[in-house]
Amino acid sequence: MKRCFGGILLCLCALVGATAQTLDRVVAVVDNELILESELNASVQFYVLNNKLDPKTPGMRDQVLQTLINEKLVLAKAIEDSVTVTDEEVQQQLDAAIQARVQQFGSEARLEEIYGMPISKIKREFRDEMRKNLLAQKMQQQRFGNTTIGRFEVEDFYRAYKDSLPRVPEELDLSDIGIAPRFDDNARAATRAKLEGIIDSIRNGADFAVMAKRYSQDPGSASQGGDLGLVRRGQFVKEFETAVFALTEGQISDIVETEFGLHAIQLVERRGDAVRARHILLRIQRTKESDDVAIRLLDSLRTRALNGESFAELARKYSEGKENTVGGNLGTVEVDQINKDIASAIQNLNEGEISKPVKVTEGNTYKYHIVLVRRRTHAHVMSLDTDYQKVESIALNLKRSKDYQTWMDELKSNIYWQSRLDQQ
Repeated sequence: MKRCFGGILLCLCALVGATAQTLDRVVAVVDNELILESELNASVQFYVLNNKLDPKTPGMRDQVLQTLINEKLVLAKAIEDSVTVTDEEVQQQLDAAIQARVQQFGSEARLEEIYGMPISKIKREFRDEMRKNLLAQKMQQQRFGNTTIGRFEVEDFYRAYKDSLPRVPEELDLSDIGIAPRFDDNARAATRAKLEGIIDSIRNGADFAVMAKRYSQDPGSASQGGDLGLVRRGQFVKEFETAVFALTEGQISDIVETEFGLHAIQLVERRGDAVRARHILLRIQRTKESDDVAIRLLDSLRTRALNGESFAELARKYSEGKENTVGGNLGTVEVDQINKDIASAIQNLNEGEISKPVKVTEGNTYKYHIVLVRRRTHAHVMSLDTDYQKVESIALNLKRSKDYQTWMDELKSNIYWQSRLDQQ
């Protein structure tokens, strides 16, 4: 069980467990660190949910506790080796973890209710645990981040394990051109007028967060007063990102139009290459006529590509999305990971064929797409000839796992630890 970012959320789960119990007991000691039963219980629950296991599986609590002990050993080694993390790194990870939990529970109010404390106190309570978690991560990265594996090692691994390697599922190499229907001009004008009125109210003293809760049509942020959390550059759509990074703290933008609608944006704070912003989104009604325009354009692009024009160049010129910078290339995708709308449109296509325009819902909006099947690989038994990179990846993970266990044995011989799970 790896903790990484999932472990950051897991530590938050453990904090809930700890606050829910008036009595707790120590189930393990590692150097100067204690592992409490509440943390173990939360970790077991997390492991069960993520691996879809029976919580009564024999030996599971011992296995999870051993993982927690190993992590504390890594932390002790990180402290011994003077590994450091910055306050900014801690704050960024803490904000991301809190925001993920807010999205999981639906609102900050619900999160505060579950934890029994305000967000500000949750952050204070958890800051030290977050720092420890990041120290352990950095220690492991220093130890194993540069691990490599040679060709002969991969071949030896394959000979030893080929009968137990998983089958390769059906995969497709795909390219895509996506176009969002344009907004209706009359609907845009009416929506713009409404948002201008909201912005005027805010600039005349109304609270941005209150107005966002009342008017914003973004279900993911409206209940949090439009708060989008701390987000690094490159995560927003282009128009939104350009606007938000041009603001000073506290400043409110003019109206910004994206594929989602019209936005008013306020920059809350800036931390290096990341910003925390809130916004109010008003959606603009799309019409059948605008849908038809997008479909006709895609039909014409499909015809041009089938007649010999470069699909990649057409994607760079016309596609609306991050994939336009790579010529529409979506890479290799397993069949069961493909969007269901796209999967239905391409299921009977041969290599080199292009789907007809298909409507694809993306959250609370949609686009129309045409998809080129560049290559189709049917499910098959894994082999060195056709799947060397996959075999290499599995072999490298096994090598790292063995190296990790050897390292744990070394740490256990040099750092004090004790399991008290079986003690009454």
